[in-house]
Amino acid sequence: MSAARVEPVGLAGPNKSGSTLRDILAVTGRNLTSIRRVPQLLVFTLIQPVIFVVLFRYVMGGAIEVPGGSYVNYLIPGIFIQTVTFGALQSAIGMAADLKSGLLERFRSLPMSRSAVLAGRTTADLFRNTFVVILIAGVGFLVGFRVETGPAEFAAALALTVLFSYVLSWVFATVGLLVGDPESAQAAAFPVMAPFVFASSAFVAVDSMPDWLQGFARHQPVSVMASAVRGLSIGQIPGAEPTSVYVLRALAWCAGILVVTVPLAVSRYRKTV
Repeated sequence: MSAARVEPVGLAGPNKSGSTLRDILAVTGRNLTSIRRVPQLLVFTLIQPVIFVVLFRYVMGGAIEVPGGSYVNYLIPGIFIQTVTFGALQSAIGMAADLKSGLLERFRSLPMSRSAVLAGRTTADLFRNTFVVILIAGVGFLVGFRVETGPAEFAAALALTVLFSYVLSWVFATVGLLVGDPESAQAAAFPVMAPFVFASSAFVAVDSMPDWLQGFARHQPVSVMASAVRGLSIGQIPGAEPTSVYVLRALAWCAGILVVTVPLAVSRYRKTV
């Protein structure tokens, strides 16, 4: 009797472990469990955005003038976007750590869907970022933030923030696969994130920046997302475009980034493992 032929996962043959969705949920659960087993990581992930809220609200807020009145109402939507942007760094670090430890090679030897590894990583980060966004909303209300639109619009603002976090997790999962080392992933990702976060409308009005910087700051994705979330939370800022325009641009950025990064991440994953 001849021995049964075993095919490498993702190269040929059906998914014998069940549905792709079940595989994705299994990998998602594994990644969420790893966060629970390293509570220090979750604690520092939560402390950082709280520090930013307190720093800008009480230390710098008195010196910053923004259109529309209350700086705290201007600030908190920007903190939402800043938090998920910096939080996306965990996607790069986590993917690079899995690659370096050989875990991705072990996943490949299992009868599971190849797409489950990347989708599970980004879905776990989606759950983590959702929790962080809810926390920041609570902290925002404690320091004086008030919604000036309505519950439905504010829920849409939170949903848009979480969507952006999911998009960024694909970007930085790709970075993690490219560098293959957690320390290198962190070193490579931060210089990319910092200009987008700080040269944006997240904390100050773009009109207050030098003329040569305003074009970039006004149209780059972090600014567009911050303006969309701000419009949904507190209404149209004086002198700004209608909220619907920002929302459409934000959705276009999300779609465009996914169209580029998802195939790139999948291609890099196939070459790596």
